Amino acid sequence: MNRRELLQTLAATTAGLALTGREVAPAAAPAATTASFTTQVRRLELRHTWTTTMSSSATRDTLHTHYRRDGITGYGEGAGIVRYQQSALGGQKALEALLPLITAADPWSYEKLLKDLDRRLPGQRAALAAVDLALLDWLGKRMGVPIYRLFGLDPADAAVTNMSIGIDTPELTRQKVREAEAFPVLKVKVGLATDEATIDAVRSVTKKPLRVDANEGWTNKEEAVRKINWLESQGVQLIEQPLPAHMLEEARWVRARVHMPIFADEACHSAEDIPKLREAFDGIVVKLDKCGGLIEAQRQIHVARALGMKVMIGCMVSSSCTITAAAHLSPLVDYADLDGHLLIGNDPYSGVTVNKGKLILPSTPGLGVRLLADKKG
Repeated sequence: MNRRELLQTLAATTAGLALTGREVAPAAAPAATTASFTTQVRRLELRHTWTTTMSSSATRDTLHTHYRRDGITGYGEGAGIVRYQQSALGGQKALEALLPLITAADPWSYEKLLKDLDRRLPGQRAALAAVDLALLDWLGKRMGVPIYRLFGLDPADAAVTNMSIGIDTPELTRQKVREAEAFPVLKVKVGLATDEATIDAVRSVTKKPLRVDANEGWTNKEEAVRKINWLESQGVQLIEQPLPAHMLEEARWVRARVHMPIFADEACHSAEDIPKLREAFDGIVVKLDKCGGLIEAQRQIHVARALGMKVMIGCMVSSSCTITAAAHLSPLVDYADLDGHLLIGNDPYSGVTVNKGKLILPSTPGLGVRLLADKKG
């Protein structure tokens, strides 16, 4: 969405709310006031040890941000991705060095600020996302509208999310599948020598449609074809990143020999990456922490669509802050993998809810998340 389209959307939204008698803050820039921006690293405790081909842990640290101005607080979060040498603490240190820039900027010119921060935060996309989310949450609250309205989307079109099953023993895999009974689709982590045993364990409990994510786990293209062809016989709908991100020629070779849609995750970082992925993949996986927030995520979605590719919106292990933010874009995508907040036991926020897999977006302004320790939200 360009600036002109955004202004048209905001004008229509404001007019509609005026008809209902609701008071709406003007969309014009307010008088200069003092802003504050604070950061905090929170430790999220997982319900089960989370294992993929890349790592295994019982906790995850994420970076949380508060942007406060005009008596309104915008919330943000960024989950640093180990694959790209990011951490919550590293992101926090990077942002702390830029506090004067963030607090002095005009939040209504957020695109200018985000572009400036992007240049100053090389390799810190999750930290950039934490700023992006906080700014857009603040703007939505300032204007009195949910984020999905800013993007011109209908919350009724929010996607159905799968529930993810991390790599584990067959017995614990079966337990996790039983715990996910309410979800119509499951996503299973693969990419190791135990793949067949993992899928067998899942299939011993359920016949639901499956999606799988290899997280670059197969480094041999022949092995990838063999395993994908076998997965096709197991009711699997699609696969994410079967080969390492740099193996694009091998990915093209694999794609020509299988029937299952293949999605690029680790191979897709920015909108500029997408055209070169078109011949090797059927779709892309968009993650706020990977791309730098909602603005870039929307851009990637539109570029992929223009190239005839499918889109999944995914997530890292995060709180309801990031997951709710991503859910606001879910009406634009084909598939959703937004269950990161359901994998933790100490979510500090409330926000998007899930009913039999269907994402239910909050109707309150901004992201619609509430910090549970802050009743005023």
